[in-house]
Amino acid sequence: MRIVAGRHKGLRLTPVGKGDPAAHLRPTTDRIRESLFNILHTRGLPGPETRVLDLFAGTGALGLEALSRGAAHVTFVEKNRPAQRLIEANIAKAGRAEDTRLLKTDATRLPMADHSFDLVFLDPPYGTDLGGKALAAAPWIAEGALIVWEDDRAHPAPEGFIPADERRFGSTWITFLEKPAAPR
Repeated sequence: MRIVAGRHKGLRLTPVGKGDPAAHLRPTTDRIRESLFNILHTRGLPGPETRVLDLFAGTGALGLEALSRGAAHVTFVEKNRPAQRLIEANIAKAGRAEDTRLLKTDATRLPMADHSFDLVFLDPPYGTDLGGKALAAAPWIAEGALIVWEDDRAHPAPEGFIPADERRFGSTWITFLEKPAAPR
């Protein structure tokens, strides 16, 4: 695994190795990440003011790719200890401790935040209903934010979100959702 483009292009991330079988780590492949960020680029994301929330962060590769491509800040959310160690090692490798925060908690039970997020990566364990629960538990998603939901199937937009796009990459589906502005 490596950072595909931007400031840290080519940076090799900490290998998952055999890891912890209970961790169910399934990093987004370089090819899918490259395709995903090409799609995001057409939307002007991530920009220099973009604040990113990486839920079920795993290795942190998606959030670090966003930083490499110009995001201002990434908050990683991961409850699994082996994955937390990978994220910490990858943040250190990239030298991005100042631009990141790691919340060692369950993505479906988030604490309150002092700011909102413009881009949300959502990569729950495949075949679970945790993605929808995490979105319902994340009150700090900004109006107009884009949610990128990776899973083994496409997802309908949950209440409070509208569908924007969906793409299939082999057995991986990426569902794009938007959080609309509140009616005035």
